[in-house]
Amino acid sequence: MKSMTGIIEGFEGEFCKIERDGHVEAVPRKKVDVTAKSGDVVEWNGEQWIPNRALTAQRTKEIRTLMDDVWDD
Repeated sequence: MKSMTGIIEGFEGEFCKIERDGHVEAVPRKKVDVTAKSGDVVEWNGEQWIPNRALTAQRTKEIRTLMDDVWDD
């Protein structure tokens, strides 16, 4: 079974906005680990969305590389 992953886009009131497969879902905050923050890659463990630090670090590195390529003269 494929794991469910998403990226936290931000928080609004009692909801967390999680982007999955090009769509943004409003998820109740109680279903998101309290340590999660905007930009984190999160995985569904059957009860909560939990940050995946390794995938978040990989995504951050890829974004920095792309930004460096864009701004490189």
